Amino acid sequence: MTGMKKTTEKNLMVFSGRAHPVLAEEVATLLGTDLVPTSAYEFANSEIYVRYEESVRGCDAFVIQSHTAPINEWIMEHLIMVDALKRASAKRITVVMPFYGYARQDKKHRGREPISARLMADLFKTAGADRLIAVDLHADQVQGFFDGPVDHLMALPILADHIKVKYGNQPLAIVSPDAGRIKVAERWSARLGGAPLAFIHKSRRTDRPNETVANRVVGDVTGRMCVLVDDMIDTGGTIANAADALMADGAAGVVIAATHAILSDPAVDRLKNCPAIEVVVTNTLPLSPDREFDKLTCLSIAPLVSRAIREVFEDGSVTSMFDGHT
Repeated sequence: MTGMKKTTEKNLMVFSGRAHPVLAEEVATLLGTDLVPTSAYEFANSEIYVRYEESVRGCDAFVIQSHTAPINEWIMEHLIMVDALKRASAKRITVVMPFYGYARQDKKHRGREPISARLMADLFKTAGADRLIAVDLHADQVQGFFDGPVDHLMALPILADHIKVKYGNQPLAIVSPDAGRIKVAERWSARLGGAPLAFIHKSRRTDRPNETVANRVVGDVTGRMCVLVDDMIDTGGTIANAADALMADGAAGVVIAATHAILSDPAVDRLKNCPAIEVVVTNTLPLSPDREFDKLTCLSIAPLVSRAIREVFEDGSVTSMFDGHT
């Protein structure tokens, strides 16, 4: 008999970029490990350099980076981290992006537009990623853009459990900010005891991004605490207009629940001044002190991400975390 047999143990290693180290540290702690020491800095012309301070040969690598502002810089760092792992002979590289940059550009609305979400997937595949983990993609179809396994995590259990504890004793209505996210609202309804559904009919301006006009509530929200659910809050215009429309239609109150708190200007002022009594988000993106305000509640996504990483590492089932939904 020729050849050699050797049984090797799997080795999980967690890496973090510089965009959101607090989240990565929490994920690593929940996994019972430490982040791999990494040197990262910019040259004088702003090129990024990355080097890992210990061997990564043969490891199962999980590279965490949140694509926050300045988003192009952190995406580039993420790609370079993956390339460094590939060239250092990591066995499997899983890219963990709590917020998937460019996910909103998932299709062409008009001629001569890019599909940047597909470009992102191609970039990470070319860099050397074997697998992606993301939280609440803007559109489910983005999973199909990456040529490999994609684990699509949902923050719904974390957000919905908070809403249930705090407002579950009141008559609720689950409201989608547009007709396209009704399926997500249905999952919320199932989680919150079959609360009735409504959605906001809106028109989006094609000449001005992040701006909507003409809101109308479809569904009965009279006398109910409305849980307005969305995947992200960017400039806050859509969600603030929806809250105004719900109150004008007779809602008893509005609670906003969203996964990704981008909070670009003027989102904070809009949310402060809108009629919502609470804005519940997760920490998929870092929140600077100037973006925090009294009615903002930020829940940690780290337990969800760490459990998903453990399931992937141990060849378990990520889908089982969400009652069979992906």
